[in-house]
Amino acid sequence: MGGSVSLIAWLIAGVCFILSLGGLSQHETSRRGNLLGIIGMTLAVLAALFSGEIGGGWIVLMLAIAIGAVIGGFVAQRVEMTSMPQLVAILHSFVGLAAVLVGISLYIWPQANVDYSTAVDNPIMHSHDLLHKIEIVLGVLIGGLTFTGSVCAWGKLDGKIDSKPLLIPHRHLINLAMLVVASLLAVWFVNIDAIGTGLIPLILVMLISFLFGVHMVLAIGGADMPVVVSMLNSYSGWAAAATGFSLSNDLLIVTGALVGSSGAILSYIMCRAMNRSFISVIMGGFGTTGGTLVSGDDEQKSYTSTSVEEVAELLQNANEVVVVPGYGMAVAQAQHPIREISEILKEKGIRTRFAIHPVAGRLPGHMNVLLAEARVPYDLVLEMDEINEDFPTTDVVLVIGANDIVNPGALDDPTSPIYGMPVLECWKSKNVIILKRSMGTGYSGVDNPLFYKENSDMLFGDAKSSVDGILQHLRG
Repeated sequence: MGGSVSLIAWLIAGVCFILSLGGLSQHETSRRGNLLGIIGMTLAVLAALFSGEIGGGWIVLMLAIAIGAVIGGFVAQRVEMTSMPQLVAILHSFVGLAAVLVGISLYIWPQANVDYSTAVDNPIMHSHDLLHKIEIVLGVLIGGLTFTGSVCAWGKLDGKIDSKPLLIPHRHLINLAMLVVASLLAVWFVNIDAIGTGLIPLILVMLISFLFGVHMVLAIGGADMPVVVSMLNSYSGWAAAATGFSLSNDLLIVTGALVGSSGAILSYIMCRAMNRSFISVIMGGFGTTGGTLVSGDDEQKSYTSTSVEEVAELLQNANEVVVVPGYGMAVAQAQHPIREISEILKEKGIRTRFAIHPVAGRLPGHMNVLLAEARVPYDLVLEMDEINEDFPTTDVVLVIGANDIVNPGALDDPTSPIYGMPVLECWKSKNVIILKRSMGTGYSGVDNPLFYKENSDMLFGDAKSSVDGILQHLRG
């Protein structure tokens, strides 16, 4: 395939990626957006393979592609929808590691891109050499912290690493020191003319970026994981863009910029949904102190529990029902019986809708994906801003495995760490049923005054078992 054909293929692939992002922004067009992304990536890979720039090593390359495809297909078939955040996090780590390996290999084998031997005596070539090495060191730095940061995020999401933030004394000064040292090493690297001599500072930059990624993510509390995942998504995009500059690959530059910018925008949206700044998330430490309960006497702090039978009867006598899903629903995989409950209530003339908070679950859009998997109609799934004003006229709200996103302390408790965070104001409804295993706090470690309100009842147990029980009574 000639260079002009490859350029056209890359252009079409870039357009497919842009249209894919646009399609993924709406439920109705998400499948089309996903398909366009697949088409774009297929075109990009084929264009790269037949561009004439591969040279030898076809057997090794095709073997690597085959192995990667088999592993990817195997993992995709086995992964549960509840584990999608972990999968996304670990895939980000692969992008970061690829950027690191490509950057180091481009420096070790400069003839693949830039001939350093002619750069010393040629001012024009020297300027290109300088830019090339800046691109390399940026790719290694961003890719390194993306790699280890994503691995740590995967560990936290999967429960292999404690979700509580690791608060090392003077941690901010440590981060600043690592950043300064990495910057000095980068300056040393780009000013070295001899081939191979700069490998030492480049490797040191890589090691510092690895350590920086670990320390940065471990210091961030579990409740901020949706923001962290989108932030790492942005980092992986910028790492890919830097690699694209190093390889002189326009499509990789465009794709990396798309991923980087969309991830940054998504991080901003997540932060705004929690009424927090991006800097405060990076600084970490969220959820280290619990919020206060409702002020007053002990009677206000007591809670009441209910039964499956009582909840089923309450639902049958309602006119308006709202379901608030959270990560507990994802873990219990209760989305399918919940959809059946909504269908039965609809047959009885009871309006049933779903309220989604922007940071519900462990990944942006996590709850939307689960409800779509259960074939819940898109028009019944509403965002927080669309449904908050309807709670005063709602008869029953079912809170399934959610905690922080329905915490009234975010609005009326200035001592709470989540004070100021927009939440689903379900306590304004007539009845609130909270499905939880225990009275434990949420992922952020902040207590929830909703549990102690007069119109709230706790339905303890596994969410799937509780929802199945409610479904059986409604059928009966």
